[in-house]
Amino acid sequence: MQLVIVESPAKAKTIEKYLGKDFKVLASYGHVRDLPPKDGSVRPDEEFAMDWETYRDKASRVKDIADAAKKADRLILATDPDREGEAISWHVKELLSKRKALPKDVDRVTFNAITKQAVSDAMKHPRDLDHDLIDAYLARRALDYLFGFTLSPVLWRKLPGAKSAGRVQSVALRLICEREHEIEIFKPQEYWQVLARMEQDGTEFEARLVRFDGEKLERLSLADEGTAMKATAAVEAGRFTVEDVETKPVRRNPAPPFTTSTLQQEAARKLGYSASHTMRLAQNLYEAGAITYMRTDGVQMDPSAISAARKAIADRYDGHYLPEKPRHYSTKAKNAQEAHEAIRPTEFTRDSAGAGDEAKLYDLIFKRAMASQMAAASLERTTITMRDATGKHELRANGQVVKFPGFLAVYEEGRDQKSEEDEEGLLPMIRKGDTPAKKAVDATQHFTQPPPRYSEASLVKRLEELGIGRPSTYASTIQTLRDRAYVRMEKNRFFAEESGRLLTAFLERFFPRYVAYDFTAGMEDELDDVSGGRAEWKAVLDAFWKDFKPKSDEVMERKPSEVTEVLDEFLSDYLFPPREDGADPRLCPKCGEGRLALRGGRYGAFVACSNYPECKFTRRFAQPGADGEEAEDEVLGQHPETGQDIERKTGRFGPYIQMGEGKEAKRASIPKDLPEFDLDWAVKLLGLPREVGPHPETGEMISASIGRYGPYLVHEGKYAKLGSTRDVFETGMNAAVTMLAEAANRKGGGRAKAEPIKTLGAHPTSGGEIKVMPGRYGPYVTDGNVNATIPKDTKPEDVTEQQAIELIDARAAKGPAKKKRKAPAKKKKA
Repeated sequence: MQLVIVESPAKAKTIEKYLGKDFKVLASYGHVRDLPPKDGSVRPDEEFAMDWETYRDKASRVKDIADAAKKADRLILATDPDREGEAISWHVKELLSKRKALPKDVDRVTFNAITKQAVSDAMKHPRDLDHDLIDAYLARRALDYLFGFTLSPVLWRKLPGAKSAGRVQSVALRLICEREHEIEIFKPQEYWQVLARMEQDGTEFEARLVRFDGEKLERLSLADEGTAMKATAAVEAGRFTVEDVETKPVRRNPAPPFTTSTLQQEAARKLGYSASHTMRLAQNLYEAGAITYMRTDGVQMDPSAISAARKAIADRYDGHYLPEKPRHYSTKAKNAQEAHEAIRPTEFTRDSAGAGDEAKLYDLIFKRAMASQMAAASLERTTITMRDATGKHELRANGQVVKFPGFLAVYEEGRDQKSEEDEEGLLPMIRKGDTPAKKAVDATQHFTQPPPRYSEASLVKRLEELGIGRPSTYASTIQTLRDRAYVRMEKNRFFAEESGRLLTAFLERFFPRYVAYDFTAGMEDELDDVSGGRAEWKAVLDAFWKDFKPKSDEVMERKPSEVTEVLDEFLSDYLFPPREDGADPRLCPKCGEGRLALRGGRYGAFVACSNYPECKFTRRFAQPGADGEEAEDEVLGQHPETGQDIERKTGRFGPYIQMGEGKEAKRASIPKDLPEFDLDWAVKLLGLPREVGPHPETGEMISASIGRYGPYLVHEGKYAKLGSTRDVFETGMNAAVTMLAEAANRKGGGRAKAEPIKTLGAHPTSGGEIKVMPGRYGPYVTDGNVNATIPKDTKPEDVTEQQAIELIDARAAKGPAKKKRKAPAKKKKA
């Protein structure tokens, strides 16, 4: 028997169909072991010796593989064809060797696509494990461990509120924070544009004023309304004649097929997918045999695939759409290894694959790959120049027409920002000497815009341009920043959070080398040299550790107050920007005498007055230049019934209101969805819970209030979530009864059965219908026999059939949950 090891059960299932009865295919379910998350897992003093620990949830899986290996004549390691795949194969081999279960013959096979042809060819050409790739994995894993486990304790002690730092993660965070700072210091400039609406032979078109009073107009030339009105009057008074009509042919070539990075960028632009969601979908498509391997920085396609693409183009379109020669691409990305093909469909005769989001992503991959082998698009760009009789004023109109669509008939690459040249317009037939009719002249006011915040697509693109990290790790890097709450997403754009900005400032001041773009990119070059056999992995680690360890020890020796003083000076431009009135930005706005400075607290950094405790003025770190009003206690007014003062205060968890003192005091947090907060709202909040009324069926009271997880309704111990604070005070009886009933059905309350969030197909083994269900402890998938929890970073609505099967199979492999035994009752003494 020949034992084949792959990563996932879906991949195992697909491959098993292509191999004979002599083969048994088992899945490792990804990595089987890792460095334990504790000190000493990597020991630099012992030539970077490493301790490995098998994942607890993989113990039964490893046992199954070991049991099968003992009966096998040959072990075939068929994990993915990249560094991580090589590492998984190495780990499996090492574990089997320790258990004395390693067959005599051990081979490594790789394939770029899971098709019968690709798998069969790979089995005919086995090889040994690539130890250069394994060394690169060991170096990268040790490097990330040493960086994180050395720096994190420094952060915990010297920077309250900081959670962790990472070699690539911290540099990506720096990019987001720097962009935030650029936006903050940006000062918009006013400018005006003058547009004339012209008409020739019944066709209207727009022309822009490009020369005024003999001077060429730059973007900011018309800087105020007065100048713009003068220019408008000049255009209205002039009679403009066509001086020149310039027509240029333009060719646009197709973009190459997708790499990991460009797939993430386009899926974000066109489909709105996150990088992690895109990679999950691509993994499913790959394991189903629909596309080639999805972790790649190569842009070339296999010659046979190019031939298949050209045949598909010829079958669908006439001869003009097929270029005479095949197109060949080379990558421009820094650090690209081009070890694998670009991402493409395995068969160009297959128009669709998967369902839902998978189908949309496949469609994107299919069209991009096909378009990459199609003819260039032919366009015609026309520029019309018109001048008045004086020759001092000039109008210009631009237009673009597609003469032959070529690859545009199938696919057009998305862009993060559109330029003025992208706007296509149709211009009338016009000749030199013509005098188009002037319909109207408009002057429009504009302001220069700051650079846009990063989206996932533009951040991935920037990281790749700088050579930071590897495209296959971008999804997890971005997810970590979000999980640590260093950044937040609003309208698909990254905003730097207070904790992220403070961490970046700390690293830039005390560890500038290790968050420098050149250093991080240079480290990637060195790791690539290890994978290429040009460098020794321990030497790379030793060079890093020699500088990094003394630097971290030096910072650890500093007192927290010293660190805060240094950061206060380093961040002074951000925390205390110049005031418009010229006053001292550090002068305390409350006492008028003390100086403001950065301080460190148990729950993070804040700005406080030097006259503390006489002056208790404070403001949050992320309020540069603010007067800190929200931190000051103030009396909102008196309660209409009790006559007691209601005070607005700020505590460690944010703003709140208080009525009374000591144990008898009533308090309530101020909800974030009440921007205009006044005494009336304070009285309402202090009066909670609100009684909606007795339930028409039970006669028991329905109440509305605000709890730890937000506003809610409650009746006989059963809850229903409300949408906003206002709903607590506005929800009526009918709506409350309906919402409680719906909540009971969703949660399985009483006898009502919970409705599935999503229904998938039948499980291939059990035959049971797979459902995505809401649960008391979170959403889960089930086939009626086995329940498996859905990971926290996955939305239940996004779970695919393949993912559900994997989760159920993984849970089934662990065996039934063990029940705790009750301790036997003690016997009474005679």
